[in-house]
Amino acid sequence: MVYQKKSQSLRTIKFDKTKCGVEVLLRVGSGEEIKHAYTNTEAYNTDYFEILIFRKAKGHVGLNQQNINLSDNSIVFISPFQKRQWKLDPDHLDFTFLIFQEDFLNDFFADKLFTYRLLYFYQLDYPLSMNVSAEYIHKACSTLTEIHTELKEANPDSEHLIRSLLYYLLLKFNRDYAQHNHLPLDKPENNYAYQFKKLLELHIKEKQRISEYTSLLGISRITLNKAVQAQFNVTATHLLKQRLLFEIKNYLIHSDLTVADIAHELNFSEPNHLMRFFKTQTGQTTSAFLLYYQNGSKSESIGS
Repeated sequence: MVYQKKSQSLRTIKFDKTKCGVEVLLRVGSGEEIKHAYTNTEAYNTDYFEILIFRKAKGHVGLNQQNINLSDNSIVFISPFQKRQWKLDPDHLDFTFLIFQEDFLNDFFADKLFTYRLLYFYQLDYPLSMNVSAEYIHKACSTLTEIHTELKEANPDSEHLIRSLLYYLLLKFNRDYAQHNHLPLDKPENNYAYQFKKLLELHIKEKQRISEYTSLLGISRITLNKAVQAQFNVTATHLLKQRLLFEIKNYLIHSDLTVADIAHELNFSEPNHLMRFFKTQTGQTTSAFLLYYQNGSKSESIGS
């Protein structure tokens, strides 16, 4: 992995495919290999997906504006460019990591919406972690060990084995995450909910009306809302507002932009409109939120 400075003084760790043993955009390994990144308390982000399986952990991580308490036998799910800051006890730390870029899944799987179907990625309403049993951790790490072996000792059929093992593991996590958080896993009638989720990631800075997304999708508001409600148990408006709110908070926390600057970046017609939206959604002014965050409260702790 190599490092690159961001304009807002936030370090970005970029995926380095030369570390994989073969040229694929996926890497599996022991936490000892990259332990320094998780014992350093500096805030940073990455350009890849990350799943961390902790056999031992003591401390917490500030992730995606959540403060997640970590303990033994826990799993953390991280999407690209989510800001994180680790505060872990280096003497009580044992984990396995799985990292990959979206292009890797797009090459491996025909479904270009696959990452958006995984409930634990791009998640704003539920914890980005899951506490499980020691046996569960052992089974997950055994699967990752198989993937690691195929990466290091490539055979003609290794690509197919890696694909099947990874597909199994990601879907197993998704099923258990859904059960843990009481989320629906019914097979959708269509892909509108996932397409909407992807479009939010791509266009939230310039499009903040449901009508703009229904136009892109070529469907009615009723159809979109029905699809989102069925898959995520919330309304389309809720998803949009939560994603916009998250973007505003990111600017407030991780940049030196004024509220007027942020309003301009996010295409609010006036700063007052942004402040009114923020107050309605959070019950706080932007300045009160930032003061609360800077005083170390950040957000409500999630996890055990």
